[in-house]
Amino acid sequence: MTLLSFDAALPLIFMALMGVSMLIYVVSDGYDLGVGMLMPRATPAEKDMLVASIGPYWDANETWLVLGIGVLLIAFPKAHGVVLQALYLPVALMLIGLVLRGVAFDFRVKAKEAHKASWDRVFFAGWMLGRYVSGFGEGWNYPVFAAAIAAALPMAYVLMGACWLIMKTEGELQEKAIHWARLAWPPVVVGMVLISMATPWVSATVRNRWFVLPEFIALSAIPLTTGVALYMVRALLKTRIVRGPLCWLPFALMIGVFVFGFLGLAYSIYPFVVIDQLTVWQAASSPEALKFILIGVCISVPAIAAYTFYSYRVFRGKAGELKYA
Repeated sequence: MTLLSFDAALPLIFMALMGVSMLIYVVSDGYDLGVGMLMPRATPAEKDMLVASIGPYWDANETWLVLGIGVLLIAFPKAHGVVLQALYLPVALMLIGLVLRGVAFDFRVKAKEAHKASWDRVFFAGWMLGRYVSGFGEGWNYPVFAAAIAAALPMAYVLMGACWLIMKTEGELQEKAIHWARLAWPPVVVGMVLISMATPWVSATVRNRWFVLPEFIALSAIPLTTGVALYMVRALLKTRIVRGPLCWLPFALMIGVFVFGFLGLAYSIYPFVVIDQLTVWQAASSPEALKFILIGVCISVPAIAAYTFYSYRVFRGKAGELKYA
């Protein structure tokens, strides 16, 4: 086995950093997207509690998106151009959603009661746009595949958001969150099964990486573990355990589901940044540029991680009454 030189390993380091950043964003912002999509089902008082449950964290969550996109832009500029050219409209809609969400988040708390409902609608619209997903490729099957993901991913976010509320709330709202999680669970499972079956059909690259021996035997651990985690979530939602000290367990299991999905995706597309088009080495900036960027990464990433950890540690426990100074 030949060891890579440092220059050759740099694109892999940045690819891993971008992947981990996007995973953290999908998990962390995924639950607050889910909470936002549950807003119409809550009473006015419950809406305040929903906002309070995510208020201290959502800024930190979005920082990981900025980091991931920043790495894509500066470390893989060719891939950034290809992706944005294909996904310009979805990305624009997502950015509009993020702006609407941020504005509504602050204004609904300070608005008078007469205007609060309007900000709630803007708030919900921002969350719906923020989860917009599409894809790119040639042929009729790619848009169909992207549409299936666009339908399934929001339900996964809703399930994540409901599990977050189970952990952060209590009483009647917690009971509602358990009910919402039970409703979201079946479409999430069906969507994941269908997408897992359709992915090899859409991409010959993925098909050739998964369905060969002996790799298939080793890789089967990923879908099996994911299935067990989803089953445990469903089983826990039927018990009293989630109303007590183990209220965090369904949310932790859902994080596991996303992590295993990420591992499967990473294996499927490696060594491509844009599957079947650009490898990490073809898309990467020059080694000199990556070395310079690495210095900034070594400073910024620990700062972002520390800030995120600190915010979650300070505001751990059940959410309290929504108050702004």
